[in-house]
Amino acid sequence: MAREFTAQMSANARGWRLYVVLLNTFEVWPEYEFGRAAPMPTFTERAAALTVLGFEPVTGAEWVWCETTDIPDDPSSAVCLIASVRVRSRAGVGW
Repeated sequence: MAREFTAQMSANARGWRLYVVLLNTFEVWPEYEFGRAAPMPTFTERAAALTVLGFEPVTGAEWVWCETTDIPDDPSSAVCLIASVRVRSRAGVGW
């Protein structure tokens, strides 16, 4: 049975990146960099990136977006968008 994880996507100075959160492990989190800050990666690009990393969205899962600030507790700080979705390891992948 495939294990489930949370994948997140966020942007930094280098651009958008997608990573899968692996809790309770010393493993390096699988990460994919889109190589651009704009435009935001499409749903199809995000699905392809997950495939490269060995994951796929859980059936019925939807991307959820939230915003935070670069500097906590500073409402004038720039807004950062973070997206997340439940994923599972693909068949034959060791996660």
